[in-house]
Amino acid sequence: MRLLFKWLLRIAAGAILLCLAGVLLVYFLASQSLPEYDKTIALPGPTAPIEIVRDNANVPHIFPSFGASDEDVYFGLGYAHAQDRLWQMVVLRRTVQGRLSEVFGTRTVETDSFLRRLDMYRLAQRSVAVQSPATMAALEAYSAGINARLLEINEQALGRGAPEMFLVNMPIAPWQPADSLAIMKLMALQLSGHMREEILRAQTALALEDPDRLRDILPDAPGKGVTALPEYAALFPELPRIAQAQSPEDPWMPVAPRGLAGASNAWAAAPSRSAAGGTLLANDPHLGLTAPGYWYLARLELATGGVIGGTIPGMPAVIAGRSQVMGWGVTSSYLDDQDLFIEKLNPDNPQEYLSPTGHKKFLSRPSIIQIKDQPPVTLTLRWSENGPVLPGSLFDLDRITPPGHVVSLSWTALSDQDTSMTAALDLMRAQTVADGLKAGEKFVAPSQNLTLADRSTIALKTMGAMPRRDARNQSQGRLPNPGWRRENKWNGTFNYAANPEFVAPTGGILGNTNNKTVDRPFPNHVSFEWGDTQRINRWRRLMQAREVHTRDSFIEAQLDTVSYSARTLLPLIGADLWYSGEAAPDGTPERLRHDALALLAEWNGEMNEHLPEPLIYAAWIRALQKRLIADDLGLLADAYRHVDPLFLERVFRNVEGAAVWCDIRQSARTESCTDMARLSLDDALVELGETYGRNLEALRWGDAHQATHDHPVLGEVPLLRFFVNIRQSTSGGDNTLQRGLTSGDGPNPYQNVHSASYRGVYDFDDPDSSVFIAATGQSGHFLSRHYDDMSQLWRRGEYIPMSLDEELARAAAVGITQITPR
Repeated sequence: MRLLFKWLLRIAAGAILLCLAGVLLVYFLASQSLPEYDKTIALPGPTAPIEIVRDNANVPHIFPSFGASDEDVYFGLGYAHAQDRLWQMVVLRRTVQGRLSEVFGTRTVETDSFLRRLDMYRLAQRSVAVQSPATMAALEAYSAGINARLLEINEQALGRGAPEMFLVNMPIAPWQPADSLAIMKLMALQLSGHMREEILRAQTALALEDPDRLRDILPDAPGKGVTALPEYAALFPELPRIAQAQSPEDPWMPVAPRGLAGASNAWAAAPSRSAAGGTLLANDPHLGLTAPGYWYLARLELATGGVIGGTIPGMPAVIAGRSQVMGWGVTSSYLDDQDLFIEKLNPDNPQEYLSPTGHKKFLSRPSIIQIKDQPPVTLTLRWSENGPVLPGSLFDLDRITPPGHVVSLSWTALSDQDTSMTAALDLMRAQTVADGLKAGEKFVAPSQNLTLADRSTIALKTMGAMPRRDARNQSQGRLPNPGWRRENKWNGTFNYAANPEFVAPTGGILGNTNNKTVDRPFPNHVSFEWGDTQRINRWRRLMQAREVHTRDSFIEAQLDTVSYSARTLLPLIGADLWYSGEAAPDGTPERLRHDALALLAEWNGEMNEHLPEPLIYAAWIRALQKRLIADDLGLLADAYRHVDPLFLERVFRNVEGAAVWCDIRQSARTESCTDMARLSLDDALVELGETYGRNLEALRWGDAHQATHDHPVLGEVPLLRFFVNIRQSTSGGDNTLQRGLTSGDGPNPYQNVHSASYRGVYDFDDPDSSVFIAATGQSGHFLSRHYDDMSQLWRRGEYIPMSLDEELARAAAVGITQITPR
């Protein structure tokens, strides 16, 4: 027995030593790719020495030496991006190329197939020829900086450049200018939601017995009404009127689920509304949370002056930021730049489709997808005159497509004359609001509202190509249209002058929270689908509450967590429940409901992470919407992941008979909206009790509303996920200015998955007092202390200095890299 024990002890000790050796080996290999920031190095590419000073937050400040050019500065940015975010950049490039399956196998074939059909990378290659000479010089220099880092990695055996490279065999080709243009197109895809909206509208129209109820569940933004649309079933009577389950979302697909496309906030104040007499600008673009985040903070010292702000690794532009004389911010405009078309195939020749002038042959060519450890797959890419043909399996398109038809996509980003990168670089060199507005003319996609502030003026302008639709368009771009009808086709795009524009408003304040910006009749309407109808109400109140504003009041608004929706909805849905119940003993559902209502009655609508009321409210309205729509939409109800406050308000105010949603059609009795409110509150309390416990006062919104900065590849690897994923308790909610959009489904429906991954507030009375922050950190290397060092600041609503002061950058710098020409 003693001998057996000795051997068991030796085996256990050996196993522990082997595990320890394995951990040390992994750490050694991974640490080899940690960037060295304090060094002098000679590299091919620059024409003169440059210096990259990384301040104490690891933000690179790129300074040219005497005789250096702007191209040398762009070289430095490319080098810095590749130091910190190489893995992220090459994955983005492979995504837009449709080449993920070469590395990740069969799980990414559908994503590759979709991106190949869009042909975005080839369109980016063709768009290289239409960039301005200055933009081409910047793109080439930026590419040279990335490639210089790749050369350094190879020459010095720097751990393949990123720790992920040891787990995933991903050969890296040299960077080219087209790669940066392609990544901008990929961002456009991630920020576009009209395609998904059209699909859902068509599915819902087929599922509802009463077509008048479509305007309840998919309500229009407040304002003048929209002219009547045809029933989708009338356009395509072959389709069955039935609700069907939604296919699960593909985590690799760069098209966001409904509600998770672009969002943002931006507002500006003219000198007349500024306490110090200078203009103010605040901006916080919203993207899906990931680790590392999409944004990378940087400062470039150009010939026209220094610029500082948020960049996207893979592109040589400050997308949101400021110079010494002007600031710019972006918000998703929700311009309707996508339309789906149902193409009728020639029954005698499926290689042809019906057009307004008769049958035409699809443009087609083969494309081979290489798949790791599997035989390759050959696709036939097809384009009609409306755009690329999409597979029926994509986003359940086959369920809204009649037999003998296929679906094509028209989208402004599918252009080989895309000058958006030139517009972005011109904007960085702009010295006035007028210059910035002019730069926006070259922007194609993604469409954004550009908010500008120079030292004396503020403005807001919608950038991006706006499709010109015929006034006779059958669905006004809201449903998939018959592609063979001439009146449904696009007639090019509007002139830039037609895009909404607001310059020097008389009130001295302007802003956008993805709300409806104009109310123009179709086809000059810009969009019927807007990003938010709620945040704008809270923003308007905060802006009008002060005669003059400061940097700090703009920060306060940016971090505001009061839900206008909660303040509006609770008195409606609880109107007949407050204090109306009889006394009930402890432990009964009636007592729990009474206690929940008592808490909500005293709540001011603040979605604070430390309070129980936000969680009770969020669970209640989520359960309420599910009860209202489940019997009408059946399995399709799962597609409505997020609560629409306008829908609930229409129902409980009985707008145009919307209270009919409260009656359960399958039951014998007629349920009232009060019944549904009470039952759904009980549903919510049961859910919360099972998950978080029955003590309501012990609930914390932040326990459920965790920000999920997850690594898209390593985040699912056992043990490793605890090192690469960043989780944080957060305030805010779906409809607060400090927006933290919940996932809406799955085991954790209240997780914060889409939020302000960049925040900036600029004060042009004292520009160097401006501040900014990113959601995670500068580094994409999980062993770096800069992987998540900004995350707690971001969570607490803190910022770091956004200064162009060189001495401040050098103070306590974490490293200075001096690059000389080789």
